Amino acid sequence: MSLTHAGAAEVVVPVLVRDLTSADLPACAWSGSTTHLAQVARELERAAAGEVDYLAVCTPAGLPVAIGGVDYQVAVGAGTLWQLGVLPALQSCGLGTVLIRAAEDRIRSRGLFRAELGVEESNPRARALYERLGYVAYGREPDAWDVEAPDGSLRRYETMCTLMRKDLS
Repeated sequence: MSLTHAGAAEVVVPVLVRDLTSADLPACAWSGSTTHLAQVARELERAAAGEVDYLAVCTPAGLPVAIGGVDYQVAVGAGTLWQLGVLPALQSCGLGTVLIRAAEDRIRSRGLFRAELGVEESNPRARALYERLGYVAYGREPDAWDVEAPDGSLRRYETMCTLMRKDLS
């Protein structure tokens, strides 16, 4: 631990990247609604089948503080990153970078050399991160998914995404 000039403490905590498991899901409530976590649980079934990787960046206590997937079924010759998220209180601490680099390593380990993703145009912070990591925009497309309202009902969320890719060779 070190003290900054203002007297605030800086603590460095090691993290581990591993596969997300169904046992982790209760600790991932920060990442979305129960509907979202049910979708993540379905994606873990796809991970067991080898169609996707779903990663967790974890604290020494094993708690996921960043999660995200790589889908190998979306684009031929590429891994598509999706459902990337970092515990809100720990955003801008480098965990997203750790998660994305680990996802890129997984893509390379499958003999693929391109990563792709879509970023909502209303999320410039995420896009800036991807650009810092070498992703380049190549198009746009609409996207939509169901979100859970506070009353438990579902509504359709529609957005426009910038498509980005990175050569991993």
